[in-house]
Amino acid sequence: MEFLASFADSGLGLTLIILRFVVVLTVVVFIHELGHYLVARWNGVDCQAFSIGFGPELFGWNDKNNCRWKVCAIPLGGYVKFLGDANAASMPDFEGEEEQLTEREKAGRFEYKRIGQKAAVVAAGPIANFILAILIFSASFYFIGRYVSDPIVSEVLENSAAQEAGFQKGDIIRKIDGEEVKNFSDILRAVGPNHGREMIFTVARSGKDIEIAVTPRLTERVDRFGNKQQTGLLGISSNANDSNVRKREYGFIESIGAGTYETYFVIKRTLQYIKGIFTGRESVDQISGPIGIANTVNDFWSEGVQNVIILTAILSVSIGLLNLFPIPILDGGHLVFYAYEAIVGKPINPKIQELSFRFGFILLMGLMIFATNNDVVREFFS
Repeated sequence: MEFLASFADSGLGLTLIILRFVVVLTVVVFIHELGHYLVARWNGVDCQAFSIGFGPELFGWNDKNNCRWKVCAIPLGGYVKFLGDANAASMPDFEGEEEQLTEREKAGRFEYKRIGQKAAVVAAGPIANFILAILIFSASFYFIGRYVSDPIVSEVLENSAAQEAGFQKGDIIRKIDGEEVKNFSDILRAVGPNHGREMIFTVARSGKDIEIAVTPRLTERVDRFGNKQQTGLLGISSNANDSNVRKREYGFIESIGAGTYETYFVIKRTLQYIKGIFTGRESVDQISGPIGIANTVNDFWSEGVQNVIILTAILSVSIGLLNLFPIPILDGGHLVFYAYEAIVGKPINPKIQELSFRFGFILLMGLMIFATNNDVVREFFS
């Protein structure tokens, strides 16, 4: 019952929680659609509508190019509608009569652009999401920095995977599977998704480097907000005292590199999780829908604006990556069609496109229902 308790205990109303969720989602969606819009305009595509949300229009205005900018009643996404699109999902108007169009009308229609131009317009949305995340992470590192602790083992838990593998107090972890370890959080990040898989740790002990093979155990942990998470666990901890914790500051170029890596890490971890679902290593119970995301946004908001901004970056990466999946109706599905067209030399059959878009819509609705069901079970019955 965390979702109900989160606003009942703090005196917040449900309206405020929804508003916080909408604010964060709107920023991410706006940047995504702005990417599509800008690259489309750069390539001479006429845009008929730029919408935040779906359903009935709440308010809007027309710009000088007669594009309708609007905010709609259902704030769970958005779209840019190009000239020639049959609907908000940018499905082509399969019933349009090509011979009835003038050359000027064709010049402004999306479907008459070169394959490279169409692919650039479609890819621009997810890319804009990744750029937003890089900018947020980079700004956080540059202006705030972050606190880090050295990768030194201060405690080995009894009967843990680390104890069985032979870890000792005072060990300094240098590498994990050949990758350099710079601070203790690098260990947590490496171990979390690798439960049940043997990992090789390079450890400095008594002036010598030794290798330790260890298999993290799958453990259910409760985070500071009360949410249950499944993760890999070694059973070691770091001594979080003043001598081992320091503030890391970043220069301008260095912060961009760190922000780019942070974005890469979120993408990598998400793909690892998805792969884990198909291999049976990860549980689908961890997939969240609108209720779960709204709950998370509210939790982060209660800890300060900085945390909300970081969460916005994470959500931006997630939405950008989701849209690149090769599912018809998503950006990735469109890119698959363009790849086919580039290889074969002609567009895929319009009827097949239309059926695939319908299938993609049904698939997405099914995923949404499944994720929302997870939210309900997690929030009200666990």
